[in-house]
Amino acid sequence: MSDLMPEAPEAPEIPEGAGDRTVESCDPAAPAPLGVERMPTGHPRVDAALERLGDADHLPAEGHLEVYEDVHRGLREALAALDAGPQPSPSYEHRS
Repeated sequence: MSDLMPEAPEAPEIPEGAGDRTVESCDPAAPAPLGVERMPTGHPRVDAALERLGDADHLPAEGHLEVYEDVHRGLREALAALDAGPQPSPSYEHRS
């Protein structure tokens, strides 16, 4: 080479297996977990509903609505159960 033209740098080595990736795995629109940590609340019905949110991590955006509606329904039912309060047992007799 001449002094006017520098040598081209060597191409970096590509690790073995790196070319095996498919176009789908590089697709930014592909479903990807959000990584949101869900902390237990201590209320089994609420915890089950919140755990269901993890199902949306593996679905495309079109499938999220069904999961969110299901979780919303479960949380609404859990709140309604709190408003109802404890029910008297059937064996309870009112004595005056």
